[in-house]
Amino acid sequence: MSENTTDDRPLAGKIALVAGATRGAGRGTAVELGAAGATVYCTGRSTRERRSEVDRPETIEETAERVTAAGGEGIPVRVDHLDPAQVTRLVERIDADHGRLDVLVNDIFGADHLWSFRERLWDRPVEDGLRLLRLGIDTHAITSHRALPLLIRNPGGLVVEMTDGTAESNASYRWESGFFYDLCKWAGIRMGMTLGEEIKPYGCTAVALTPGWLRSEAMLDGFGVTEENWRDATRVEAHFAISETPAFTGRAVVALASDPDRHRWNGRSLSSGGLAQEYGFTDVDGSRPDAWRYVMEVQWAGKPADVTGYR
Repeated sequence: MSENTTDDRPLAGKIALVAGATRGAGRGTAVELGAAGATVYCTGRSTRERRSEVDRPETIEETAERVTAAGGEGIPVRVDHLDPAQVTRLVERIDADHGRLDVLVNDIFGADHLWSFRERLWDRPVEDGLRLLRLGIDTHAITSHRALPLLIRNPGGLVVEMTDGTAESNASYRWESGFFYDLCKWAGIRMGMTLGEEIKPYGCTAVALTPGWLRSEAMLDGFGVTEENWRDATRVEAHFAISETPAFTGRAVVALASDPDRHRWNGRSLSSGGLAQEYGFTDVDGSRPDAWRYVMEVQWAGKPADVTGYR
């Protein structure tokens, strides 16, 4: 792939790893990186031959095919990011193939089946909670430990710790999400901050990034809708009107990776909606949903659903 970039392909020649690219924000990010011209290694545990414990139909092969169709090069690699040896082999492959890594997106989770809203710490077996923490924290630490020596080899590298909620929204205990989920997602914010400090001397940048209310495959299934008729779900949950596609998060990552002044964000907790206001990108429908500002000012404030001024 050419090292020359254009306005349409600002990441041509760049090498990205989206760890946890099977579905949701990971898939959306991988595809948008591909649309910007990047070569994207798409990892996860769900393949066409074998599903992960999440037991959903999405696969890393399909994600990689979407990356390629969008204009990049998608490379699917089955990796269990809890296994350091598998992650080591992945990074060695990227090094052998390209000798560099420009963007690392840590979006690994795969623990949706291990928690439910409004559960107290003791309402579910402790093994489930500890497994959630391993899937959502240990995987990120292992992947960064193995991949960062390659990323910092060249200045300008970007690390994105994908999480749920901003530092502001998560400053108070999100009781509806429960102990383990709250702890896991706060850890993502902290990892963005601490990694920012550790890679700063090498001219690299790390951030924590949260989608808004994401219209992931699982979320759409949960409401019994599709992307085409998603607004029907507002009859059940009116605040769903502020929701966004996974592509919106991906465009936030592309905006950061394409910004030569991205280091101004180093260590910060960011949101897709907040970055859209800064960079001017939109969701696929042309809107700019500022979900976390809406959640805090409207939904959590107990006000009627009204996205005016937030979308």
